[in-house]
Amino acid sequence: MEIIGRVIATEKQPSTIEEFTFWTKQDLKLNPFDVVVVEHVQDSEGNESKTFGVVEEISHMTDSPSALAGFISSDFGDVNAHSYTERIGMNYVKCKVVGNSRGIYIPVQEGRKVSLADEEEIMEALGLKDVKNPMPAGYIKMYDGENRKMLPVFFNSHFLIGPEGAHLNISGISGLASKTSYAMFLMKAIQDYAMKDETESVAFIMINVKGTDLLKVDQPNGRKNELEQIRPVYDLLGMEMFPFKQVKYFYPFSKDHTSYTYEKKEVIEERMRDKKAFQYKYLFETDEDKECLDLLFANVDDPNETVESILNYIISNSGDFKGIESWEDFKNALYKQTQTDKSRNAGKEISVMSWRKFYRLFNKSYQKCQQMFTNQLGTGVRLRDKIAQIKKNDVMVIDVAKLDEESQGFVFGDVMRAVYNLKLGTSLRPDEEIPGRIIIFIDELNKYASVDIPKSSPILHQLLDITERGRSLGIVLFGAEQFVSDIHRRVKGNCATQAFGRTNAIEISREDFRFVPSVYKTMLTRMKQGEYIIQNPVFRSMLHINFPLPIYKYYE
Repeated sequence: MEIIGRVIATEKQPSTIEEFTFWTKQDLKLNPFDVVVVEHVQDSEGNESKTFGVVEEISHMTDSPSALAGFISSDFGDVNAHSYTERIGMNYVKCKVVGNSRGIYIPVQEGRKVSLADEEEIMEALGLKDVKNPMPAGYIKMYDGENRKMLPVFFNSHFLIGPEGAHLNISGISGLASKTSYAMFLMKAIQDYAMKDETESVAFIMINVKGTDLLKVDQPNGRKNELEQIRPVYDLLGMEMFPFKQVKYFYPFSKDHTSYTYEKKEVIEERMRDKKAFQYKYLFETDEDKECLDLLFANVDDPNETVESILNYIISNSGDFKGIESWEDFKNALYKQTQTDKSRNAGKEISVMSWRKFYRLFNKSYQKCQQMFTNQLGTGVRLRDKIAQIKKNDVMVIDVAKLDEESQGFVFGDVMRAVYNLKLGTSLRPDEEIPGRIIIFIDELNKYASVDIPKSSPILHQLLDITERGRSLGIVLFGAEQFVSDIHRRVKGNCATQAFGRTNAIEISREDFRFVPSVYKTMLTRMKQGEYIIQNPVFRSMLHINFPLPIYKYYE
């Protein structure tokens, strides 16, 4: 490739095993994340080696001793003055060392030639060459002008969905960072990959938390102009031009079908006739139902553990809670405990005020979603029963967008527990019929795993368990939120892959971005939709990747 400059190593700015600098001409167009190659020393066998660097910073320098000299040379401040002699100038480029073709990591030497990398060298430098278990991550754009390149990027699937590494965290400001779109692109790539490889067994559970975002994922994108943009990328990555397959939708139960969902009634009815959609309910019949009650109080601060004491009292079938098999009976029994007269004959070791607080919190959610919390299953289904039957390549889309915040958390927590129970072997199904990996996708993860969530939250405990132990069980979390700094450090710390979208200047000043070079931080504040900076154990450097518009039907 074209030689563009030579290495500079000065007394104040020496080359190191981690970075080097070089000069290049003023009009050469380089960008952060571009890859360059430097001639380096020979190995023990006399073979020439090459050191690869990724551009981090680009500065312009002239022989002007000060800003005042520039003012004086312009005829003492005449903006229209013409200089008869141009100042000597150059661009000064700082690079991070990402590898050497012969494994030699001594500093590059002064005056060595620097050139643009060709396609093979780019792939080798970034750790993208001969990737095992390749799974599409997007594509990178390299260089400008006639040297411009568009190259595919592949994950090693074992470091995205296990067993070597697992879990994905995506962050970026609302509306501009395309968090959901990137997560859906990756899951589409995973489904394509799993369907081609018979040895792979992956299923998906998507929680729809906003409008109808994920309620059309099995329908093709009908915008022809967008399909023309998507096709070259899908061809480059070897993906199929089809939306998700084997999709089933689950809506909260209501008699009119639309009380708890933003989906249209006629769409729900048609899908239900085709057995592609179901309405889910929550009964109060078994001990397992009672044990889920704690999920309704996940975000309640309980410093004195009074809520926990009440829950233990209820779960142990003490007092009036013995033999209860309906939500209405449970509510009545709970109401009794709020009274101070003789009708309150049990649970007296817990104060009346605590029982009243518990009753108010429960009744708030119960009244808002009374049709979902029902006494008979009828035409409805239990989510945990459907999750227990999930098969390879199945996609379950569970709609919670129109539920109140407490009920959303209740459903999400119940889904996680159902997946955990399935993978721990409490299901009667043979192990070989259970998908090897189940991916759970949830947007607005900060609602359940932020630094402000009470430490006693059962949903937080479940998320911590999944991120810390889920990889070995085949449970993978894909989470998204606006600000990564809000997320519990153990949750984000256990995510093998991090994706950073557009964010603001306040966020990049937080500790989470301390390791990010300053130029990359600046880029994060002005990134466009369809762009992400990603980090994965297999990649030798952070990558600025692009991804296409959704292949499925969506609304802007």
